[in-house]
This record gives sequence, structure tokens and C-alpha cells, in this order.
Amino acid sequence: MPNAIDLFCGAGGMSEGLIQAGFHILFSSDISEDVERTYTQRHEQLGLIQGENTFFHRGDISDLNRDFIYQAIQNLTIFQGHEIPNIDAIFGGPPCQGFSLAGRRRRNDPRNMLFGQYLRIINEIQPKYVVMENVEGFLYTKLDQFIGVTEKVYPDDSLVTDILENELSEIGYSVLPTTVLDASNYGVPQKRRRVIFIAYRNGLTPPEYPEINDVRDLTVQDAIGDLIIDNQRRQEINPIGTDYQISSIQGRTPTIIYADRNTIEFGNPIAHEGEQYNHQTSKHSTLVVERFKLYNDGENTPALISRIKREGEPLIRLSSPNLLEYCFNNQNEYDNFESFVQEIQSGTITEDILKLLLSKKGNRLKYDPNTAAPTVVTLPDDFINPFENRIPTVRELARLQSFDDSFFFEGKRTTGGPRRRVEVPQYTQVGNAVPPLLAKAVALKVKEAINNNNLQMEIKDNNTKEARLVNQ
Repeated sequence: MPNAIDLFCGAGGMSEGLIQAGFHILFSSDISEDVERTYTQRHEQLGLIQGENTFFHRGDISDLNRDFIYQAIQNLTIFQGHEIPNIDAIFGGPPCQGFSLAGRRRRNDPRNMLFGQYLRIINEIQPKYVVMENVEGFLYTKLDQFIGVTEKVYPDDSLVTDILENELSEIGYSVLPTTVLDASNYGVPQKRRRVIFIAYRNGLTPPEYPEINDVRDLTVQDAIGDLIIDNQRRQEINPIGTDYQISSIQGRTPTIIYADRNTIEFGNPIAHEGEQYNHQTSKHSTLVVERFKLYNDGENTPALISRIKREGEPLIRLSSPNLLEYCFNNQNEYDNFESFVQEIQSGTITEDILKLLLSKKGNRLKYDPNTAAPTVVTLPDDFINPFENRIPTVRELARLQSFDDSFFFEGKRTTGGPRRRVEVPQYTQVGNAVPPLLAKAVALKVKEAINNNNLQMEIKDNNTKEARLVNQ
């Protein structure tokens, strides 16, 4: 069984995929206390027990080094009296906010430097294979005067991708051409594009990127139709569970069992029974619910504004009576309520009335139930459930990310303001995660290369033994 280290592991999306692909995670690390509770609870549930067959370290990666990691692995119960194995692979996704295309990027954002620490650990551990995942903005990020692991100083305007490839080359690795994978091509009901880097030690079998599935994209309804709160509506829309829903309930990630003291095998996944975890709905005011009703499936705020201006909102009297009254009472352009309603219905509406109608929220999107979801983010207020007029729950977003239903996210459901700098609530844990099925697709290809290497070594050893016997 190949082994792995998962750095910047977050709530455990990458680790879920690694386990599904058949890896044993010996060591993992993240800086967040909230993440630690989710990650270690899940791994204990799966049979990865802290100190026995795995080790999770909470702390800054800057404080990690080879000696600490190897000592933690050596102290595991399964290696007592035995030599620890070489590390087959290190996986990791340094925090992406500094690279993100969403929002303003600062060239020397300190978060950009975390990938340098990732390189340092790779250099010290020298795993056979390296995988790094990040957002597309990583491809276009530039750094000034970056100092590499070999003390090389890179000039201003150096692309991070060039730095990464050169640094890995300097420490003995070959790098596959950088690629962008879309999670929807690997069984995830979400259009999520991520940059994937794969490197391998010189002389080893080069891995490949996973092939694109030739099946149709899974849709939002495929993923979360059975999570509709209203029983009658759920029966109308989702009378029979889809294969994806059933897999989510029955589980995809196998448990870890001991065949004997020093041998680990995989058992059955954990099926979820009873009430759904992390499926608490938000309490919206009547005005918010009626605003949500204005959106068509797949429509965002700019498209809604354009439609109202072009076509009007003829059903607003039925869909949003309280919102209509609120807007009329808080405007100064119309004295007659009926005239006010007719203006909205016809589309001859002013910008001030539009602002009252839609609030100050810059942009929202109502999911289209018949397509894959857009990228799951950490702020649920940006999206509207297509079946019920509310924002999605943590569980619904976890489904769109391809987490098993038995996976429980610890901590606060959400947080705001300055607390977002120190807390990692459930929504953030889900939004920041690597989709497990995407991670699995990549990990299977790395595992295939590892197995090919092992097979070649066995053949070489056997040939050597045979040659010795002939010479004797």
C-alpha cells in the first residue's frame, strides 16, 4: 500500500481522495484548530488513529522539518521496532487566496510564500512523487526576489509556475507539463477548475494526468435533489435517489482496518443513516425569501436586472407581495401603489427602485438544477437553492464537492467580520476543500506510477538473483 503525506490538508478533501485511491496517510498538517477537529474526527471514524497509524500536526508549516515529520512517523505504533518506509508521495495545496483570480492579488502577499515552504519540505523529505493543487490564478502570479530552497534569488516579475518548475528541477525532480483539470470531468457535480502540478524523482516512472470521464456532467439535482427539506416537494422533484445520491449516503471512502499488528487493509465505507449532518437551514426574513423568488434557475443578479428592465416582472404581485409593499413604503417617486406596481410589471423601473427591490447584495446566483454547479466558495450567501428559496446548507455544498454524507464538519456553521481571519467555519472548510473525487482521480494515476516502479524493481531484483545463481 503506497503511503502519503498531506500538507495544508484542510478539512480533508485531498485525504478523502487519497484514501479512496488506496493510499495510507502517515502524516498530515494544517494550521487551523477548527480544521483539526474536523480532520482528526473524520480520520478516527475511518480507523486512522492519531499516534497509532497516522499523525496530524496542527501548526505553521514554517515550523515543520524533516526530523519532526520522520520522528512523528517513527513513533507510530505500527512502526515500533520496524524501519519506516520511504515516502511515496507528498500532496498539498498551499492556501490559494494570494493566487485567486477573485479579488485583488498582491504580488508579495505572504500567503504566496507558503508554496516556498512546501518546496522546502519536499526538498527535505525527497518523496518519490509530488502533487500540488491550486487555483487558476496561480498560473499568472508573479513574485519579486523570491529566494529558492537552494538560495537562488529570482528576479522581479518571475512567474510562480516557472519558479516551481525550476526549483523542483534543482532538487532532482522532473515536472509534468502543468495542466488545469475541471472537477466535473471526474464525477463531481461542480464546474471547478484547478491547476495541478505533478513531479517525480528523476529516473522514476512518470505518472499521467487522469483521463476525462466520457459520461455526462452530473447536475445539481443529481447531487442534492434528495436533500430538499419540504417532503412533498422532494417527492415531486426527486422521487428516486440517483446513483450519486446513493453513493454519497452509502459512502465512498473505505475504513482502515488492521489485518495484524503491522498490516493495514481497507474495509467497507461508512454508510450514513438517520438525520443528515450539517444540514441546518438559514433563517431568512420574508423580504429575503421574496427577493430569492425573483430569480429564475441559473440566473444571477445582473441577468435578473437586465430581464426586469427588458421584460418587467409580471408575477411580482403574487411572488413578492411583502417586498412590493416594502419598496413602495421606502421610495419617494410614486404616490399611488397601483401605478408603482404597474411600473415594475412593465419594466419601466428606476435604478433606485431596483436597489430597493434587490437590496445592496452585489451578486447572487440561483443554481440551475439541470447543470453542474459553479465553483463552491466559502460564502454561501452568493447562491440560492433552486428548489427552495434559501441559501444552500453546508451538507448541500459538501455534496456538490463529493464528500460522503458520513463526513461531519466540526465548528461554527459560519462566521463573519474580523473572526474570519482566525476562524474556519464549516462553510469555509467545505469551500476550501479539494473535491475528493478529483483528488482520487489524480491519486490513482500517481499510485499507478508507484506500482509500476515497484514492479520494475522486483523484476530487476529477480534478474539480479537469477544472474547470481547462474554465475554460481
